Amino acid sequence: MKITPILWMLGAVLASPLVATAQNNPAAPAKTDAAAPSASGIIPLIVMDDVPLVDAIKNLARQANLNYMLDPKLDLAQLGGDSKKGVSLRLENITAEQALAALLGNYGLQIVEDIKTKIARVTLKDPAALEPISTRIIQLKYSSPSNILGSLQTALADKRSRVVPDNRTSQLVVIATDKELEAIEKMVDRLDTRTKQVLIEARLLETSLNPSSIRGLDWSGTLKAQNLTMGNNLQNNATDKSVNNTLAESSPKMLVDTVKGFNPATAFLNADGVNAVFSFLNQNSESKTLSTPRTVTMDNETARLSVTREIPIFNTTPSSANTPGSSSITYSNVGVILDVTPRISANNYVNLKVLPEVSRVSGQDKQTIDGKSYTANIFSVNRMQTAVMIPSGNTLVLGGLAQDDVRHDTTKVPLLGDIPGLGYLFRSSSKSQSKNNLLVFITPTIVDDTDFQETKTKFMKTPVAHDHDVAPEESFLDKQEPHDWSKLGSNKNKTKVTSED
Repeated sequence: MKITPILWMLGAVLASPLVATAQNNPAAPAKTDAAAPSASGIIPLIVMDDVPLVDAIKNLARQANLNYMLDPKLDLAQLGGDSKKGVSLRLENITAEQALAALLGNYGLQIVEDIKTKIARVTLKDPAALEPISTRIIQLKYSSPSNILGSLQTALADKRSRVVPDNRTSQLVVIATDKELEAIEKMVDRLDTRTKQVLIEARLLETSLNPSSIRGLDWSGTLKAQNLTMGNNLQNNATDKSVNNTLAESSPKMLVDTVKGFNPATAFLNADGVNAVFSFLNQNSESKTLSTPRTVTMDNETARLSVTREIPIFNTTPSSANTPGSSSITYSNVGVILDVTPRISANNYVNLKVLPEVSRVSGQDKQTIDGKSYTANIFSVNRMQTAVMIPSGNTLVLGGLAQDDVRHDTTKVPLLGDIPGLGYLFRSSSKSQSKNNLLVFITPTIVDDTDFQETKTKFMKTPVAHDHDVAPEESFLDKQEPHDWSKLGSNKNKTKVTSED
C-alpha cells in the first residue's frame, strides 16, 4: 500500500477508528490524509486510499461540521461499503463540503437537509429528479442591475431559474442551479467593472457678416401707386367741416370742380403727393458667438452641453359658441446645444457621435388665417451630425455650416431712367449680403485615476451658525419702526450682578 506524504494530518481523521486501525496494524488497507485547512476553510490536499465509503463520508462530514444520518434504505454493499476496494481520491484546494458533495455524487448519493432540525440525511439521488435550485445575492460594485440583466439571462438554461434586480441596493437576486450560479458569477466579474470616463471640451464659434449698400433716387412712393378718385362727393368731403376725421383723411389733396376750379387756388401735381427717397449709404453689421463648454461623461453615455435662452411662444385658442378662448405659453431653447456620445476604443482612441446645433431668432412672419392676423417668430437653425474616431487628447474640427445670401434690388422709372447722365436721378439700386459660418472644435480626453484630486473641506465638521452670526442686527438708519426714546436712560442705574459658585 502506498501512503502519500503530506504536511499536516486532519484531527478529525486521526480520531476516526479507521485511522487508528491503520496506525496499530501496518497491514490495514485504508489510509486518509489531509493538510490542515486554511482560514477560509480550503484544504490544500486531501488523499484517501482504499477507505470504506461510510468512513469516508464520516471523516468529511466531521471536517465540515455537518450533522448527518444515513438513510436506512441504503444498500451499502452495492455502494462499496463492504467491498474489498474502498474509496480512493486525491483533491487539492477544496473545502470539506465540496469534497463531500463530490464523493456522494460519484456514488449516486445526495444530502437532504431538514430545515427545522438542521440535520442532513444521506440518501440515494433520484435520477429523474431535477437539479436543486439555490438562491444567491450578488452585490454589484459599478454597474447598474438593469444594465447587465439582459446579459445574465443568457446563462440560464433551466426554466425555473431567474435573476431579479434590486435597483435600490444595486444587488442581483439569482435563483438558479449550482452550475448556472457559477456561470453567472463569472459573468458578473467580467461585466461589473469600473467604467472609464471622458472629458469633453468644446469650442463653438459662429460668425455673422451682414453688409448692405443702397444708392440713388427711389420714386416708388410717387409712381408705384397713385390713388385717383372721381365722384360727386369730392367737394363735400373736402369742404364740409362736420365730416368725421375718417372721411377727411380720405379726401384727395387736389380737387377739380365746376364751381371753384382748382382747390386750393394754387394747385400742383399733388394727387397723393410727390415722394422720392434719396439714398447713398453703406451699412455693415458683424457678430460673433463663442461658447466653450466642458464636461465629464461616462463611456458610451451621451453628454449635452447647452448655452441657450428660452424664447416664449404664445399659443392661443379662439373662443366659440360653447367654448371660451384660452391661451398658453411654451418655451423654446435658442442658442448653442451640443450632444456628444463618446465610446472608448482600443489604443486610447475615442469614437465620437457629435450633434451640434446653433439656433437664433432671425425674424418674424405674419400670416392671415380666417380674417385674423397672426405673428410668429422665424428661427434660424444650423445643425450637423457625424461620427468619427480620433486619438485621446486630439481636437476634432467641424465646419462647413456656412450660409451666404446675396440680394440685389433695382428700381427705375421707364424712359427717364434710361437717359444718359440724367437717368441716375430716376433709378436706384441696393445690395445686401448675409453670411453666417459655424465652426465646432471638440477635444475628447480619457480620464485616468491620477487626474482626480481630493478637495479637502471642513463643511461637515463646522457647526451651524447662530442667527446673530448669519444676519447682523439692523442699525438705527435701517429700521422701519420709530425709535423708542423712553429707554434712553434706563441702563444708567443698572447694577452689574455676578454670581460665583
